[in-house]
Amino acid sequence: MTVIRDDVLKALDQVVDPASGRTVVQQDMIQGLVVKDGHVGFVLEVVSGSAPQSEPLRKICEAMVLGVKGVESVTAVLTSHDAHGHDEQGHAHHDHAHAPPGAPQARQNQQKPAVARQAPPPPAGIPGVTNIIAVASGKGGVGKSTVAVNLALWLSRLGLKVGLLDADVYGPSLPRLMGITEKPESDGKKLRPIEKYGIKTMSIGFLVEEDQAMIWRGPMVQSALTQMLSDVEWAPLDVLVLDMPPGTGDAQLTIAQRVPLKGAVIVSTPQDIALIDTRKGITMFQKTQVPILGVVENMSMFACPDCGSSHDIFGHGGARETAEKLGVPFLGEIPLVPRIRETSDAGTPVSVSVPDSPEALAFLELAKKVAASLQTASKPAPKIIIE
Repeated sequence: MTVIRDDVLKALDQVVDPASGRTVVQQDMIQGLVVKDGHVGFVLEVVSGSAPQSEPLRKICEAMVLGVKGVESVTAVLTSHDAHGHDEQGHAHHDHAHAPPGAPQARQNQQKPAVARQAPPPPAGIPGVTNIIAVASGKGGVGKSTVAVNLALWLSRLGLKVGLLDADVYGPSLPRLMGITEKPESDGKKLRPIEKYGIKTMSIGFLVEEDQAMIWRGPMVQSALTQMLSDVEWAPLDVLVLDMPPGTGDAQLTIAQRVPLKGAVIVSTPQDIALIDTRKGITMFQKTQVPILGVVENMSMFACPDCGSSHDIFGHGGARETAEKLGVPFLGEIPLVPRIRETSDAGTPVSVSVPDSPEALAFLELAKKVAASLQTASKPAPKIIIE
């Protein structure tokens, strides 16, 4: 049965916001409504400071939409903004007392009691997930998602239970790279990840049309990422691989600060412009206390399928040199070959379709080094006993 957008809005128009006495539709609280193949997604936008109290309202909205005939699953993201239209998470709010106009600065300072700053609590993990790692890049177009997919597949083939989250809300590529067209199911509380090639996967691209633009503000993206981490049935997993969006913006900081990352794999090409942004990415993770598992040089050399020779189209060795200068591990080189692109476009990654090929084995060596780093990081520190 085809779900009609108007039927969803009619159901939501029955949900009354207790704070105002008006429905969530009347107040334009429903944003980014997506209806496809029985799967519904939307953002519930509330005013600043009311997000914690609005969680029951979000659940009511989900329940009402689930009651619409033909609806199979609902994903409702909660976000907030202040009364002036500013995003709540975009600004820090301070409750400082203000002195009367003209009061001396010294007197103002005396009226402000000293407040001891405490270190923020460590980010909470995901129950049942042992390790979480990020595959990131300082800029787009370096093949980061292709590396993330093949890394996850080889980690699984090495005997680990693996999950892969496409954290790029604006440009999700996991559905195409993995050849996934079905939609995730929900039990009304959590989404079930889609399993393929032996790994669990989740992406915002599973819920929207491939050519639909996600015109979301920063806090909406942050809320969506948080829910895809915490409201998905990931457990049990040995490692969850996060295919990060490119750059060093809100999404990257949200994950680095809210998720206990065991480390980050930085993907770059040999080009100077890519290496500049690679250094920025490494710096961002270091500032947020996330260990750097290493740097990967993707599209390292073009292996000509006709003549058999190799060509340095984008240069060669720049990522290794950058890693050495910054004192972080170098994880290896991935060649630029047409077969990686062809298998990725077809939804049959090279590590699955041609696992014995040189390019697939390059991803295997990467996975072995990452697995070894995780094993080392998981070992408890030795106890020193003085008798």
